[in-house]
Amino acid sequence: MSYDKPIRRVAIVGTGVIGASWAAQYLARGLDVVATDPAPNAEANLRKYVDDAWGLLTSIGLSPGASRDRLSFTANMKEALSKADLVQENGPERPDFKIRLFADMDVATPVDSLIASSSSGITPSVMQSECKHPERIVVGHPFNPPHIIPLVEVVGGTKTSPDALKQAMAFYASIGKKSILLHKEMPGHVANRLQAALYREVMYLIEQGVLSVADADDAVSWGPGLRWGVMGPSLQWHVGGGAAGIRHFMEHLMDPLAGMFKSLGTPNITPDLKKTISDGVLAEAGDRSVERLAKEENDVLVGLLALRSGRKPAARNA
Repeated sequence: MSYDKPIRRVAIVGTGVIGASWAAQYLARGLDVVATDPAPNAEANLRKYVDDAWGLLTSIGLSPGASRDRLSFTANMKEALSKADLVQENGPERPDFKIRLFADMDVATPVDSLIASSSSGITPSVMQSECKHPERIVVGHPFNPPHIIPLVEVVGGTKTSPDALKQAMAFYASIGKKSILLHKEMPGHVANRLQAALYREVMYLIEQGVLSVADADDAVSWGPGLRWGVMGPSLQWHVGGGAAGIRHFMEHLMDPLAGMFKSLGTPNITPDLKKTISDGVLAEAGDRSVERLAKEENDVLVGLLALRSGRKPAARNA
C-alpha cells in the first residue's frame, strides 16, 4: 500500500510532556491536531503547555496557517484516530501496554495512515506484533522537547513497509525536523545510546574522584558540547585532521584514541555514587528550579538554532 497521501491532520495519543510538545510543534507547522488522553485534566494541561510554548515557537517561526485554534481534544481514542492522516503515540514505556495500544490504534486508524511511536526504547517489532496492518507502524522518536529540538529517529520493525519509512522521513523533514533513518532496531535507538555512553564515563570519573559533578558538566558543555552543537564527532575528526582531514586522523591519531578506549570505565552505581551525583547536581542548580533551568536551556537552544539556520534570533517577551 502507498502511504504518500498528504498529512494534514495529526492525532496525538497521550498528552504528557512529549505528546504536548509534539502537539505544539504540529500546530506551529499549520496542521490540524486532535489529541486524546484518558487522564484527568489532560485537555487543560495540554492547552496550557501549548500556550506556554507558543512564544518560543513564534520566535522560531510559524508556518502559514499555524494556529492554536486548530487543536481539538477528545477522550475517545477511536474518534480521535478515525480521520487522522498520521498518529503520534506517546503512551507509557511498557511493552505489554504498547502491544495492546497499537493493536487498538491499528483498528481505529485509516489503513493508509501512518502510526508512529515516540517510544525512546521499545522496538517497533514489539509494538506492531499484534497489529493487523503492521506495515505502517514506525518509530518516530523525538529528542526532548520535540517542539524545539529538530532530531527525529525513524526506524521500522520487521514488518514495516519501506514505503511507510519513506513517507515518515519525508513528513518529518517537511515540518522542519532533522530526521535520521536507522537501518536496524536497537534498544534505546541511537541518540539515547550516545547519551548513555557519555554519561557512563561521566559517572565513572566522578566515582574515581577525578572531578566534581559540576566540573564534569562544565567539561562537556564548555568543551566538546559546544562543538557538538555545530557538527557531529566524525566530521569534527575530519576538521581535527588538518589539511588531510579524516584520512590523516585515521592514520596518525586513531591508534592513540583507541588506546584511550581501553581505559574507559564502567562505574559501580552504588547508593553512595547516586547520592554524590544528586547532591552535586542540587548544589550546581542552586536556587534555580527545574522549570527555570528548562526555560534557560530552551532560550539558548532557540538562539543556537537560529544561528545554525543563518538567521538572527528573534526578540521574545519574557
